[in-house]
Amino acid sequence: MSNKIKKNDTVIVRTGKDKNRSGKVIKVDGERVLVEGINMVKKTIKPNPNRQIQGGIVDREASIHRSNVALLNPQTNKADRVKFKVISPKNPGEKSKKVRCYKSNDELVDL
Repeated sequence: MSNKIKKNDTVIVRTGKDKNRSGKVIKVDGERVLVEGINMVKKTIKPNPNRQIQGGIVDREASIHRSNVALLNPQTNKADRVKFKVISPKNPGEKSKKVRCYKSNDELVDL
């Protein structure tokens, strides 16, 4: 399992009821990701007076499978796939670095 999508990445949804909507990744949990404002569901909460929780029906994000989202390329403003590239060090003695970059234009994801 590769970590092509990470927390705080901006992604675009490719399928489902929220198709073509974009948002920020809140949490990555294995194969599933939680995206801000995407896949909203209604959840009933029991009241808990000890924790000052009132209870009722609240809207919250549900997770979505990571195959249904793609990283948003800011240059093209479209969905893009990710590949890994190994960057060799400039100074001898340093370790080489594995970085993420967009497949379409070879730009680095993590600047």
